[in-house]
Amino acid sequence: MKYYIVIPAHNEEKFIGKALASVAAQTLLPAALVVVNDASTDNTADIAAAFAGNHSWAGTLHLNDQGEGHLPGGKVIRAFYKGLEALDNSYDIIVKMDADVILPPDYFETLAMIFKNDPSVGIAGGLVYIEQRGQWVYEPVADKNHVRGPVKAYSRACFEKMGGLRAAIGWDTADTLLARYYGFKVQTTDRLIIRHLRPTGKAYTKKARLLQGQAMYTLRYGLAITLIASLKTAWRLKQWQTFLYNVRGYFRARKNRVPFLADPDQGKFIRKYRWRGMLKKTGISYGDT
Repeated sequence: MKYYIVIPAHNEEKFIGKALASVAAQTLLPAALVVVNDASTDNTADIAAAFAGNHSWAGTLHLNDQGEGHLPGGKVIRAFYKGLEALDNSYDIIVKMDADVILPPDYFETLAMIFKNDPSVGIAGGLVYIEQRGQWVYEPVADKNHVRGPVKAYSRACFEKMGGLRAAIGWDTADTLLARYYGFKVQTTDRLIIRHLRPTGKAYTKKARLLQGQAMYTLRYGLAITLIASLKTAWRLKQWQTFLYNVRGYFRARKNRVPFLADPDQGKFIRKYRWRGMLKKTGISYGDT
């Protein structure tokens, strides 16, 4: 299957060479790859350009807007779309990839088979690991049935049906929920270990944590789910201030009437899905509530 990769990159000179090398080592190479250098002030652009010069299927773009700094969410997705605009639409699979990951050699060959064997799969990926005390361990910031933002592969049908990615904090939760809303499956495989060279949230600021709370509001979680999800995240990260920032961000978004990322019907589905998932872990079925 034909796949394209877009890599938004901001000051990634320490990691991007390794990430690109892992793509070049794939048993199934991409039809196209674009690195979007997003206002980097280090050698990211030079590393990407050198790689593109040695691989006919790779290219680079350069953005100059430095206004938002290093924040998750909208800035990354806007850079992703700049890269997507440089490509045609003849792909079978579109991949949003970070510049700080190392992929196993059969990563995309395996994903291509997953999509080919089951057309109802809309999003697929491996599991993200980080290095701790010399060992690679699962990064516990999401359930293992969730395809993480560092490497997300979408079938063209799913990507188009859900209207692409939302240029806002929470995009990598919105896409998963909307894919399921439109009847697509989300599939992970523990055979594919993604090595994340920089742990998620390491560079996140207080502003980023507030935006995560805003994302819960814009996805129409409601207060109860927001409280539970924020506690769960804080516990996983062992960063209890995360809970306070998330909740503060939720109420701030509600007060300012920040536009929703989901319509009312989608919001109803999202709440029902989240409640079902949380209650399932307690042994209570959603229909019993």
